[in-house]
Formats: sequence, C-alpha cells, structure tokens
Amino acid sequence: MTHHPIQIEPPDITPYRHGNTRVDYVHVFDSGRPGPNVMLQALTHGNEFCGAIALDTLFREKVRPRAGRITLAFANVAAYERFDFDNPDRSRFIDEDYNRVWGDDVLLGPRDSAELRRARVLRPFVDAADLLLDVHSMHEPCRPIMVCGKSEKSVVLSHRIGAPADLLLDTGHPAGLRMIERGDFNDPQSAKAAVLIECGQHWEAGAAEVALDTALRFLKASGAVDAAWADSRLRLEPPAQQRLIRVTEPVVAKTMQFRFARDFGGLEVLPAMGTLVATDGDTQWRTPYDDCVMVMPSMAHLKPGTTMVRLGRYA
Repeated sequence: MTHHPIQIEPPDITPYRHGNTRVDYVHVFDSGRPGPNVMLQALTHGNEFCGAIALDTLFREKVRPRAGRITLAFANVAAYERFDFDNPDRSRFIDEDYNRVWGDDVLLGPRDSAELRRARVLRPFVDAADLLLDVHSMHEPCRPIMVCGKSEKSVVLSHRIGAPADLLLDTGHPAGLRMIERGDFNDPQSAKAAVLIECGQHWEAGAAEVALDTALRFLKASGAVDAAWADSRLRLEPPAQQRLIRVTEPVVAKTMQFRFARDFGGLEVLPAMGTLVATDGDTQWRTPYDDCVMVMPSMAHLKPGTTMVRLGRYA
C-alpha cells in the first residue's frame, strides 16, 4: 500500500502511561497558584504522532506551570499502539473517529466503542480545561492550519498564539461533534476556548516542528509558563500575518461514487465561481464564488457522510 514518506519516528510513550491522575497517559501539573487550567492533547488519531513528539519533548523539558495547571494527555493510545509503517492509515482509530463523539447525545448515550470508552474517561479533563490545544496532522501535504471550530473567541486565541499563518473558522462535521466544539468551548458567553492545529502532512519532518512550536506558543499565550522559558525553545519564525478562512459549506460524500474533478492542493484557491469541484452520482459540487479556498481535500476516508473538503474564502 502506497502512502506518503514517513520522515519521523513514533516516540515511545510508555514511560508516560502511569501519571498522577489514575488515568493512563494523562498527567496534570498543578502550580498551586491561581491561573488557567491549560490542556494539550496528542494522538486524537493514532497515526498523527507529531503531537506525541511535542508532548514527549515537553515532558523531557520538565514543563511546569508558573500559575494554574497544565494537563498533558495522549488520547487514542490503543490506535497508536498498532501503528504499522506498511499501513500507517490503519491506526487512525480502532472502531470510530475519536474526534466525532463529543456531543452529549453520543458521549453520554448507550453506544459503545473503543474511542467512546477513551473519550468518556478523558471527558472530566476536557470539561475542566479553560484553554485547550488539540494537536493533529493531515493526510495530504498542506501548510499548517489552525482550526478554530465555529467560535470567534478561538480566533482571538489563535491570534494570541501568533501562528500559523492560516486560521480556519468552519461549520463543523455532520458526522459528529469535535472536542474543540464541546460545551463551553462553543459558548460565546464562556471564557473557555479551544483550538485544533493541523501541523502539516502526517509524517513529514516539518509537522513535528510545527507541533512543538505551536505547543510552546500556546503555553506562552495562556500564561501557563514563563515567556522566556517558551521563547528559548522556539525554533520557527512566526508568520508576518495571519489570515482567516471562513468556511461557507462542507462538501460531504453521499455515496462511494464521490470523485474530485481533479487533484486539488490543500488551501488551493480556485479563482472562478462555478468551477467544478466534485461529482457524486448525479450531484455536482461547484465553487459558489470567486477565489474559493479548498480546505483539506482528501479521498483518504471516503464513505457516505464524510466531509471530503470544505469550501471557504479569506476574510
């Protein structure tokens, strides 16, 4: 099975299994002083291990909060443990996508899966977090994207972080609620905020660099660590400016006959309104306006109900 080159090594996270929370692979560091509860999560998907590299580095650097608490969590460890260099996409999840189960109707409902069991165990930590960074990567090559969910306050948090250059305000996924959209994170009246960083293609070396850079900038922006401590460990220059993409509609597969009109690059801008994007049986998807941005187009996880690409425009 062909796949993109794997340029980074999945780290050994077994030293972090037993933390101080009675939940495997979840650690909470408490300063004993008032401040935000800041959470960083890696391995939402088991084959997206750039975040695990970032958390491993933070552990090795002995990250500790100057105020409040820092929670470090490895999420879908069961999927990660079956990572196979010959078939790396197989370890995305065990039973279902861990990042589509965060609505109370699912999380507190009767369904069962490996991902739901893990999410239910991590829910108290997620719900307790004031600020949350969920570290991801992408199946296809693309420059980094900060996903702000549907929340304007997450855009504000992204500007405080200062990277990457492209920010995304989108419409969610029909297949289920993401963690960054859960509860107070999506409530405009709450001060809580969450963002999701897409660091680049899953296994390119640059993805690990972006993951650590974003984690450090997030900790600095939250006030959880001393700015000098974070700055001394940064290796990437921040972008000259950040631009916001507002998604207007998701392109969701109806059948297994969904096909893109051609190969599209991530964040490719299609200049002319009416350009054919994809077909799905008798359905045609065309750009609804000029300068339409193709956000994370991919055929990797085709099935009915899956978002294949989002259509957006720069604000």
